[in-house]
Amino acid sequence: MPIALTYLIAYIILLMCAIVCVVRRHGTKKVVPLSVNYHFTRRCNKECGFCFHTAKTSFILSEPAAKRGLSLLKRAGMRKLNFAGGEPFLYPKFLGSLVQYGKEVLDIESISIVTNGSLVREDWLRRYGSYLDIMAVSCDSFNEDANIRIGRGSGDNVAQLFKLRDWCRQYGIKFKLNTVVCRDNVDENMSARVAELEPFRWKCFQVLKVEGENDSDKTLRDVRRFEISDDEFAAFCGKHRHLKCFVPESNRVMAHSYLLLDEYMRFLRGDNKNTTSKTILDIGIERALEAVYWDKESFQERGGVYDWTRHQLDTSDCGRECGGEKNLEW
Repeated sequence: MPIALTYLIAYIILLMCAIVCVVRRHGTKKVVPLSVNYHFTRRCNKECGFCFHTAKTSFILSEPAAKRGLSLLKRAGMRKLNFAGGEPFLYPKFLGSLVQYGKEVLDIESISIVTNGSLVREDWLRRYGSYLDIMAVSCDSFNEDANIRIGRGSGDNVAQLFKLRDWCRQYGIKFKLNTVVCRDNVDENMSARVAELEPFRWKCFQVLKVEGENDSDKTLRDVRRFEISDDEFAAFCGKHRHLKCFVPESNRVMAHSYLLLDEYMRFLRGDNKNTTSKTILDIGIERALEAVYWDKESFQERGGVYDWTRHQLDTSDCGRECGGEKNLEW
């Protein structure tokens, strides 16, 4: 074989090896868990018929283990941490300690809580409110009969909403509403009452079926009675889209756009809770994320990054149909 050809073949082999190394190093972009929803408990004091994170266990991590997991998430790039359940305020001391740790020690950019609001007490806000950026309160209807049919009602839901709104203003916390649009409220026009409450953000979710959680008569909850069509959800959105705080989320957008962490600190698939990673406490963040699918494009489409810190609180906009916010650059 001519010596020139030998050198050419060797050069090509070396070039191909270099290309393979570059592809391996840069071809798969590392997933950064920018915003994480930590469902640290499945227990709840309500019985919403469509719930997609049901009380299949009563397990809760020890506080040191939970803090270690949050520290891992922060080091992996988490900027926003949302505590959810179940009902987080069933464990007020545990919740308060993690909220304080997340802000004071880890310096997490945004910390929020999703709650049904029934167990929130002012003394908790007085102690921990300065570490909290957002309180999102569930509000499925302003009709107490509808709330009772859904499984959320106790007769004083609406009055409690206004009390929580006032407390959030007093302690500098952004007040947010979450509504699950379902068979019992899809025809309701909530515009006037929502405008009266003046949340900075009103998330409206199309009721979601999740395999293994609420999809049959064999699961703890059965969503089928509550389901609505895409057209019905679109009609609900049409009635409320004029509100600047209105943020709709259809099933298509919702299913894969959230990073969900369960009570064992395992990542979950949004559409099938039977599919989980191993706990991040054992295998770390990067390996755990490989077990689930997170659709970053859907995350951006639903406005997953927004003005989410208490320092950007501006109640002057609230009088103008709930106020609004511009999405931050991704």
